[in-house]
Amino acid sequence: MKYRILLLMFLAVAVIVSCCPSRQEDGRIKIILETDMGNDVDDALAMDMLHKYIDAGKVDVLAVMINKNGEASAEFTDILNTWYGHSDIPLGIVRNGAECEGVHYAQDVCDMKDDSGRPLFRRSMESYSSLPDAHLLYREILASQPDSSVVIVSIGFSTNLARLMDTGADEFSSLTGKALAASKVKLVAAMAGSFENPELCEYNVVKDIPSAKKVFEEWPGEIVVSPFEVGRDILYPAASIENDFGWTEAHPVVEAYKNFLQMPYDRPTWDLTALLYAVEGGGMFSLSPAGKITVAENGSIAFTPDPSGNCRYLITDEEQEAALSDYFVKMISSAPESRKPEN
Repeated sequence: MKYRILLLMFLAVAVIVSCCPSRQEDGRIKIILETDMGNDVDDALAMDMLHKYIDAGKVDVLAVMINKNGEASAEFTDILNTWYGHSDIPLGIVRNGAECEGVHYAQDVCDMKDDSGRPLFRRSMESYSSLPDAHLLYREILASQPDSSVVIVSIGFSTNLARLMDTGADEFSSLTGKALAASKVKLVAAMAGSFENPELCEYNVVKDIPSAKKVFEEWPGEIVVSPFEVGRDILYPAASIENDFGWTEAHPVVEAYKNFLQMPYDRPTWDLTALLYAVEGGGMFSLSPAGKITVAENGSIAFTPDPSGNCRYLITDEEQEAALSDYFVKMISSAPESRKPEN
């Protein structure tokens, strides 16, 4: 109970704790989101949060980078950006990235039609195949930002970040990709791996092990990881999906949730926790000491405490988990500014 009270106090007064990423003068955090949109519905829930943070004036979203192959991921992201009223967010895509199988709720939502046979959800872009490669868009965006000002939230594969590190000088910057990241990126908040079970080969890592290994072992800045066990123990309830969205007739995230698995089901909030840390800081979690992360050949990861290390990871207890679950439901079930009656 005490953590619920503390969380509500935190949100009410918008306290910025010392470990919160640096904000601009207007109070916003510059964010680039990395997502494998379509593999698990927690990416869609995290995107809902991202748009609510834009509405609240907490973030300035510089881009959304797709690290899953296929146009449906970008198309569904465009649907979300349009529906939430932020269609001007740049999108970058991966080409020849990791192959993924299984449910693709993003395609399901893209294919939905209304009673007249027209697309149920509006888009803002005409072509997705012509979107820029994410690692090249990174260079253009980062080069234009102040030093140590950008937070990357990585809730998918490490492909784009690894490719960025391998880039050379271009028309946007004379720096290598690694040097550009060192100069411009304040923090990477990533959902990846497991420290509770060293044998667990978590999906975001195992789908592109070489890229994960490169990023976790060579990234030239701070990384905070939300591991598998944190999101696993904080569930988004099916009851909220079924009962809390009566304020709209058609909601792309609700439709995505309903199409991902057979309802009713409660889903872990893996990706939401990484985004929450990136925006709100560590006041809602406990943090490990500093250390280093290594990636094994099979995709499992290991953490070694080291005061000189650039990595830490999130830890939660039962009271924090209950408070965070309440927070996620309250935030996601609320109407965004673009959908409120007065708009």
